Amino acid sequence: MDLIFFESIIEQAKAYTKEIACHVVGDPLILSNLYDYLEIIHKHGLKAMLTTSGYFLKKHTYNTLFHPCVKQINLSLNSFNKNDTALTFDQYITPILDLCEAKLKRKEELFINLRIWNLDEAMSEHGFNRMLFGTFSKHFNFTLDLDAIYRERPKSIRLAPKILLHFDTYFEWPSLKNQNYGDGTCQGLQSHIAVLAGGKVVPCCLDCDGVMELGDLRKQSLKEVVNSSRALAIAAGFKENRAVEELCQKCSYKKRFESKI
Repeated sequence: MDLIFFESIIEQAKAYTKEIACHVVGDPLILSNLYDYLEIIHKHGLKAMLTTSGYFLKKHTYNTLFHPCVKQINLSLNSFNKNDTALTFDQYITPILDLCEAKLKRKEELFINLRIWNLDEAMSEHGFNRMLFGTFSKHFNFTLDLDAIYRERPKSIRLAPKILLHFDTYFEWPSLKNQNYGDGTCQGLQSHIAVLAGGKVVPCCLDCDGVMELGDLRKQSLKEVVNSSRALAIAAGFKENRAVEELCQKCSYKKRFESKI
């Protein structure tokens, strides 16, 4: 997305939100000029959240990664385990640990969220997680009991000031080819929308292919898009625990928002 178009979206978005999540599946750190995008977000008084695989940390200075507008950096640690790479585990994890140390040394206020979203019932990533937790235990001088984590399923563990391990389970990516999971509610069009690189607007960050296109910001205003009949129908349905779109019906992620009562 070119910077001029990006700023036009940010100008419109600030009427609806205070935070910009700089990703829809893609990794924002692949952008050599990431600083310029962050400057635009900062100029308009908004905060940014960066979600990254961790592979591209060395492409950027800490002045970029710790830009004043950055509220949180999310690192998806299972990216190493689930992607082909020539990097060794040490080569992958060292820049992440260095980032944490730089944050503490510089007394930066942003959060670093180390995501481990692989705690399935089969414990399929037990070996990888043991290696991860051993590394974090040694680096932060903090005892992490892997078996207790699998047993107790905490949502997060604090390793250092504003540096957290965050846990969750795998989820099936929504697809029209999935089984039908039925109705339910979701945060799409309630807490967020997504804008794809070409300008198409979709209800949530999981619709990376634009299956539920609500409009196009190269042709319409954001106000027009979020007030379109399709967008309003989706939002109204979720408020009544109904998934009106086929893709939403075939998405299991909404189960995370089911009431536990």
